[in-house]
This record gives sequence, structure tokens and C-alpha cells, in this order.
Amino acid sequence: MSNEKLTRFLQSTGLINAGQAEEIASDFIHKKFDKNSFLLQAGRISDDYLFLDSGFMRAFAYDTDGHDVTTGFYGSGQVVFEVASFFTRTPSQEYIQALTSCQGWSITHQRLNALFHARPEFREFGRSVLVRGYAALKSRMLALITESAAARYESLLRASPEILQHAPLKTVASYLGITDTSLSRIRKGAALR
Repeated sequence: MSNEKLTRFLQSTGLINAGQAEEIASDFIHKKFDKNSFLLQAGRISDDYLFLDSGFMRAFAYDTDGHDVTTGFYGSGQVVFEVASFFTRTPSQEYIQALTSCQGWSITHQRLNALFHARPEFREFGRSVLVRGYAALKSRMLALITESAAARYESLLRASPEILQHAPLKTVASYLGITDTSLSRIRKGAALR
């Protein structure tokens, strides 16, 4: 499989040129995931930094009542890993599961850190990716507080229109912080407009 999407992603910030991107991409290994298989399970340390080439994944955790709550969705062209566990080397509280069959390019924590130390341009790229991820997380947290469920649903559809093709409504509802019944009402109202 071609790592063309990965090399384009590595060049996306303008910090890495085409030759550097190809060299860095050669350190990643190709991985496949069957539908419903796991990239990560709770209690394990996240060791895979995965660039998702194709497919759709979700992250989730169980609440105190034993219900799974979706904490993130990932589509083609995105990086998938559990940040806290990956960088602190502590067991994850989250699961990351393939919602469809998936393929991507993975690098281990050890190899990623070696590249960060050896390649300043890759270190700056990694910092840029983390900052964007943190900003997105902060926006999501604030949206849960400041926006209506309908507004959060509309924002999610604008950002990831393919989500309803790949994710069951129950997981979309849990990501939005609402029940699946509420999501059905919101979708019905949006269809009537």
C-alpha cells in the first residue's frame, strides 16, 4: 500500500519538505484493522501512533454506570492514539476501536521519540499536531457547556459529514452527550427544516 497520504500529512504544516516526509514515512509500518477490532484497550499503555489511511475509528470509555461513552471519532487522514497514555506511559482508560475495516501507518512510542530527537523538523511538526489536537479538545469541551445539543450535532455534521455512514446513532449520541432518543428528535427537526 502506498504511504502517499502519510507523506502529504507530514508536509501539511509546511515544516517538512517532500524528501524529509518520505524519509520519516519510511519509519512507519503499515497496519490493518478488521471492523470491531481494537487499536487500544483500557488498562494497556498506548504504544501506537497511527495515521489512519482509510476507515473510521472511535475512542470510548465506560462511565460509572457501565455505559460506553464515545470520546472521539477518527476518519481517513487523521492521527489516532490516546495522548495521555502514549506520552505518560500509563495505562489507558479508553478503548480505540475500528468501526469499519481500517488501514493506516503506525510508529511506536520509542521510534517516534527517536525521530523527535534526531529530526528537529519532525519535532516541530509533532508539536503543531498536538497543539491542533488540544485546541480541538478545548473547543469540544466548551461546546458541551455553551452550545445546545442541536448546535453540537450540526457542528459535528459540518466537521465530519461521513460520520452517520460509519457510526451507529447510539455512539454519535454518546459523543454529543445526549440520549439516542434526543438525537432522533434533533435529526427529525433538522430534516423538517
